[in-house]
Amino acid sequence: MLFNPIEQIVILGWDFYLPVIAFVIMCALAVPIWASIGVAATMMLLMAGDLPLALLGESLFHGIDAFALTAIPLFILTGDVLVRTGLSRKFLDVAEALTQFAKGGFGSATVLVCGMFAAISGSDAAGAAAVGRMTIDRLVESGYPRPYACALVAAGACTGILIPPSIAYIIVGLILGISASTLFLAAIIPGVSILLAILITNLIVNRIYNYEGGGNLSAREYFSRLCQSLASGWYAFIVPGIIFYGIFSGRLTPTEAGATAVVVTIAIGFIIGTLKLAHFPAMLVSSAKVNGIILPIIAFSLPLAQALAIMGVPQGFVSAATAMTDNPAILILMMIGILIAAGCVMETTPNIVILAPILKPLSDSIGMNEIQFCIMMITALGVGFITPPLGLNLFVVAGISGESILKIAWRAIPFVLCMLIVVLLIAFIPSISTVFLPEIYK
Repeated sequence: MLFNPIEQIVILGWDFYLPVIAFVIMCALAVPIWASIGVAATMMLLMAGDLPLALLGESLFHGIDAFALTAIPLFILTGDVLVRTGLSRKFLDVAEALTQFAKGGFGSATVLVCGMFAAISGSDAAGAAAVGRMTIDRLVESGYPRPYACALVAAGACTGILIPPSIAYIIVGLILGISASTLFLAAIIPGVSILLAILITNLIVNRIYNYEGGGNLSAREYFSRLCQSLASGWYAFIVPGIIFYGIFSGRLTPTEAGATAVVVTIAIGFIIGTLKLAHFPAMLVSSAKVNGIILPIIAFSLPLAQALAIMGVPQGFVSAATAMTDNPAILILMMIGILIAAGCVMETTPNIVILAPILKPLSDSIGMNEIQFCIMMITALGVGFITPPLGLNLFVVAGISGESILKIAWRAIPFVLCMLIVVLLIAFIPSISTVFLPEIYK
């Protein structure tokens, strides 16, 4: 029995391993990830010989020929406009007013504003950069050590792919043929749970080390300041309000919600005078750069999925895993471990493209709900973004703060543990992901 997993892996042959080795070498040489995936997929198709190479161009086109993908550049552009117009600072003002009653209030406000930014941009790295520039210095002034302040922002920014609407859910929905709107609905409780877990962890750490004081306001002072912040920044919440109401009421598709959000954010920027026509070239170029990284990876996802299917990789992985154990709990833990490790070293999109077609059959073999699998997958990848020492968000906040990555990584450990607890709850309690869904998805 112990030899079966090895036999299942070896049987794939060099037509699988050579492309994988080439992919790893190109990644190590800093070749763009989309090119690495493209070369590996092409090598697999050539060596398998079951799909004419002439069809590769058609496969690439079909990989991005989806109306739902239009939502990605729209949400990215909305995030850029949000920062340019200063609306993100209004979110911070309101979040600070909401949490001023508690000891550690500004730390909690930082996590909340990460969640607010996530509900619009759908990107974790963008949230880490935008929120980090606004809050890290103020967190240090409030009494937090700089490495811990950076770790707090990195953890809060993980909600960028976990709180809907999220680019990650659009992509995994496209790869596995699941409605993005359904995944958005399923992700509400898991996303908010991660946000609350980070908030609670920060409050506990703050109480232990006494980083930040506060929380001495009377009820009258609290509500006075809260009303003042809402009065001066209420219009910033029009954008997330439109997105949430439009998508979850069924009146707007994610793409339509993204387009509406862009138009409304631009209109607000012109009305309040913080946005000028001269700002548009820089915003469009910035959004195009991010979009230019994501879409080529998605384009190569179809030929890669075809190559993996031809070689029987998903079936071989399932056979190898189930040969080691047929215990569903152990198999779930194995999937979570793979996803967190992958999240440490690669961005969300290539991880989804590569791992979703391989791990989905394994989740099916143990009877896991497909919606639950998608939520578990994205949440586990989110944990990888701050898992020391290679989490993507750690590098982002280190870059904008100048702090050592290792120091930030050490301070991020409590947040990794609290997020991991939520991942395990999602993996073993299906109702967390399906409670808001129609009966057909349960």
